Amino acid sequence: MPGSTLLRKIQLGKEGTAGTAVAATAIWRGMGVLEDQRETVFAEEHVGYLSGVDRTYVPKLLGAISFEAVPATFEQLPYILEAGVKLVNTGAADGSGSDKIYTYTFPTTAKNTIKTFTIEGGDDQEAEEMEYAYVDAFTLEGKGGEAWMMSADWLGRQVTVSSFTGALTPPTVVEMLFSNSKLYIDAVSGTMGTTLKSQTLLDASLKVKTGWVPVWTADGALYFSFNKPVAPEILLDVTFEHDSTAAAEKVAWRAQTPRQLRILCEGPTVTTAGTAYSKKTMKIDLVGKWEKFDKLGEKDGNDIVKGTLRAKYNATANKFAEIVVVNEVTVIP
Repeated sequence: MPGSTLLRKIQLGKEGTAGTAVAATAIWRGMGVLEDQRETVFAEEHVGYLSGVDRTYVPKLLGAISFEAVPATFEQLPYILEAGVKLVNTGAADGSGSDKIYTYTFPTTAKNTIKTFTIEGGDDQEAEEMEYAYVDAFTLEGKGGEAWMMSADWLGRQVTVSSFTGALTPPTVVEMLFSNSKLYIDAVSGTMGTTLKSQTLLDASLKVKTGWVPVWTADGALYFSFNKPVAPEILLDVTFEHDSTAAAEKVAWRAQTPRQLRILCEGPTVTTAGTAYSKKTMKIDLVGKWEKFDKLGEKDGNDIVKGTLRAKYNATANKFAEIVVVNEVTVIP
């Protein structure tokens, strides 16, 4: 029988050795389909046929999957960050609390290591898998009255026919709600997260190009040999009410003044409060400069303005970018 859209699923497994496929250990609570991006070349030649002849070859293999935008959760956002920013794997204890702290610090003077995954995808008609999967880019977007949304573009070595690992059930997750977020902006000479900017943040969009790229070498296989890190790109679009906060940040933009910016989203209280946290938390810390501000816009009769912050290392703050996720998961499944 034909495959059913409602019977699609995505499953992930953490690879012990990058590129060695493993069984899945978790279900991704979202949507997306694997894409075989192998390159097929039709050779050009003059052999006496107007039609050309069917001489083809495949010079390289590549796989991809886009995790479509889905409500972000404290439990599953770490998969994206593990595969694109930094290998953490095990949450740090928060004193005697039940919460676990996952800290994903973007690289500055030294390379990070990331975790690669085997991803299974398909429906009830056919399952495929992709090994050596890592995150090429991801986005976190939120607006008032809605959930934060997360999406990610993954690359992998190749897509092959496989079968789903059985006996997996969807994990329990808690959504990150944008209205539970807070915005802090401080000078680089101050302390990150000191100055709360109230009643001004309307929406935000964090776009990250992780900087991990595939490398093909003459190594006896058509898929990429390994991936390596180059410079990440981090942009944060923020829409403000056109108030005193927005006006002050426009002044900082025109003066090319670096800023420290934190977006803190808190969820439900954890079972046992820890030393640093008592709630499930996502914390985005960025240091950088405003790259641009758009002309005034309007929403519900109020003037609004959008600014774009480009994250870059600042020596005074001694910071670049970091995302912290606090949940009650001891180890990434």
